[in-house]
Amino acid sequence: DEWAWLFEMESRFDANEAWPVDPERRTESAALAALAYMQALPRPPLVFANHPSRSAMGIGVYGLDQPRELRNNHDQAPGVYRGMEGAPGHQAAALAREDPDDLDARERPGARGSYRNPGAHTIGGFDQMTAIVGGLWDALLGEGRRFWIVATSDSHVHYSEADDPGSDFWPGEYQKTYVYASRSYEDILDGLRNGRVFVTSGDLITDLEVTASVGARATDIGGTLRAARGDEVEVSIRFRDPDSPNAAGLNPRVARVDVIAGQVLGVVDDRNADRNPTTRVIARMVVDEGRSDDGRRRFVTTMPPLDGPMYVRVRRSEE
Repeated sequence: DEWAWLFEMESRFDANEAWPVDPERRTESAALAALAYMQALPRPPLVFANHPSRSAMGIGVYGLDQPRELRNNHDQAPGVYRGMEGAPGHQAAALAREDPDDLDARERPGARGSYRNPGAHTIGGFDQMTAIVGGLWDALLGEGRRFWIVATSDSHVHYSEADDPGSDFWPGEYQKTYVYASRSYEDILDGLRNGRVFVTSGDLITDLEVTASVGARATDIGGTLRAARGDEVEVSIRFRDPDSPNAAGLNPRVARVDVIAGQVLGVVDDRNADRNPTTRVIARMVVDEGRSDDGRRRFVTTMPPLDGPMYVRVRRSEE
């Protein structure tokens, strides 16, 4: 009955479905009403904010999507509104071919992800809300929100189309969201809902395990580790950097791995706050040697003794 629920949701709330045009459907209150409806469904769907800073005019100068909206939406439907598009689609805007036989031509300028304002472009292909250490994503995590990022292909028209080149890759050609799940719709949705995910561009990695542990207690990506003040949490990272070409025929290599951590201080008073001043890179591991027996690299670091609730996330950069 999925089609029936989708039809019902779109009929009731989608701004593009209303005729005549109903401007009220594009308001914050309409979004909250839609999320409340979804939250009450017998099998709630999932919502991830779409390219949240595309209309921004500068770093921290947001457009259509304000930080308060992400907070309000998550508060309204925490089981439905679970994150945002950290790496937006339309990443092939700068690729086109004047010569149909030259698939590598880079003749047409473009804004990656359709982030056209030069003062608010993507950073390393990621939305500013995700890319900035101590930025909005860290501010949300620092409130204790279980709020994840995904990467999408957003494939409309491929950049190689001869008559009218688009700004898109094929689905999965450039970036992917990996979900730890069995091959069932239900478990994939559960993995997305609970943060058992990582995202990557250009097939930089194809496998990732992050484990946080204290003694015999441990948890994986998306999980919560119970620890006490003064405990030293060990963070273990294992990933696979494939020794094979990606869709572009390139083989990018991981240059370093950053372990990023911040304090969980609780809900903030300023609903538009987009910074977590406690967030920092607590460990940086340069990838130069030492693969494990199964072809994956492994690094271990120990966090400073805990002085309160913390969160940890991991970032990889290529050469």
